[in-house]
Amino acid sequence: MTNGGYENQPLMRLTLGLTLLFLVLFTATNFEMYFSRMSLDPSSVVTYYNGSEEEFRPARSYQSMLEVAHSHTAMMALVLLMLTHLLIFAPFSRPAKVAFITSAFVSGIVDEGAGWLVRFVDPSFAFLKVAGFVGLQASLLFLLGNLAIFLLKARAREKQLSRFTLGEETVEDVEEEEEQMP
Repeated sequence: MTNGGYENQPLMRLTLGLTLLFLVLFTATNFEMYFSRMSLDPSSVVTYYNGSEEEFRPARSYQSMLEVAHSHTAMMALVLLMLTHLLIFAPFSRPAKVAFITSAFVSGIVDEGAGWLVRFVDPSFAFLKVAGFVGLQASLLFLLGNLAIFLLKARAREKQLSRFTLGEETVEDVEEEEEQMP
């Protein structure tokens, strides 16, 4: 991958493209799940985690939060590992790559951990949940956008190469003629 050879591998682009599709759906459902329970207002975060007598909403239990954290931490680790790994090959400076990678993982950890802080430490940590969610979603969108751009550029480069002509003949025509020569 460090030499860019994967750009010319149609099966690699197919795999990445289908992965991109699934991760776009994953990100869309992240938005839907968050906004079906909370808003960007920290008070909605407090209500979600600590419950509300007025709305007859119970507080989140330790067990339910543990089950969610168990699956979320593994999933987010793998998603961020894959996307940030691909970012390593993008044409950004080293400091920019370090910043993008670090911000993605830190926002993911903050997003996961802030709910625990709101529920079991102090409701004033609700702003962290909002910041973690926004940061994580921004990171995912940035990483997915860069993957999409890479795939589109690689496809365009492949089309350019296949249309390369030598006079009136295409590369494929020349290769076909060479095969027929003794």
